[in-house]
Amino acid sequence: MSGVDSKLFVISGPSGAGKGTLVARVRERMPELGLTVSATTREPRAGEVDGVNYYFISEEAFSTKVEQGEFVEWAQVHDHRYGTLVSEVESKLAAGHSLILEIDVQGALNVKKRFPDAVLVFIEPPSLEVLEQRLVGRGTESAESLSIRLANARHELEFADAYDVRVVNDDLEQATRELATILSTYERN
Repeated sequence: MSGVDSKLFVISGPSGAGKGTLVARVRERMPELGLTVSATTREPRAGEVDGVNYYFISEEAFSTKVEQGEFVEWAQVHDHRYGTLVSEVESKLAAGHSLILEIDVQGALNVKKRFPDAVLVFIEPPSLEVLEQRLVGRGTESAESLSIRLANARHELEFADAYDVRVVNDDLEQATRELATILSTYERN
């Protein structure tokens, strides 16, 4: 169930495309947009806080939530599972708040099945070479992890045409303006 004026926006794209940065910048400009906290089985990165960045839960707890139908979507991404809780999405939409889900490509397509009016926005890098530079620049990826993420990125880019809108994150300020304009336009319609 969604509120009369609420919109569900799903932002996704390959790891390293800049989804998190763009969502954070757009939310500074549009603080009325809600954001859910996803659950994950991965360990927190430096500075991440449980319940703020993610709900960090065990594989067992995640499996229980899947079995009980508590996720709008969930997916295996790289070596871990991620999911969006139904309760977070439905409560915010029912209260009339527009909402941004920042999730992977598999999850986005699943959300569209459950919420057909959701607006899917694909964030893409200007090239795979730039994406690789960004991932290496993070300093958080092993050679094996980097290889997996790049292979996944190639696969995820194949789904870009299934999205309502695509934004190339080449220039951060331009991409931020473009994403904010897209969200504002869909909110008014």
